[in-house]
Amino acid sequence: MTHTILRIPAAKSQSGYSRSTIYLRIAQGLWTKPVSLGPRAVGWPASEIESLNAARISGKNDTEIRELVQSLHAKRKELMAVLGL
Repeated sequence: MTHTILRIPAAKSQSGYSRSTIYLRIAQGLWTKPVSLGPRAVGWPASEIESLNAARISGKNDTEIRELVQSLHAKRKELMAVLGL
């Protein structure tokens, strides 16, 4: 399984959101928090962006999207535990 991390230009392209909208959605709990790639670089797992896009396309409301975001963050923690990080 490949875990691709998308930087902001690719995340914008995949989602259709602007940079400011992505960060607004993070603040609203409607988008996952970025993954640190270094001191000045962040990105998002491509699979999370795909899941968020699919939820929007399927007509999920904001409450359901917030639940999805929480589950995606939980999956990140599980993955980190499995990898021993």
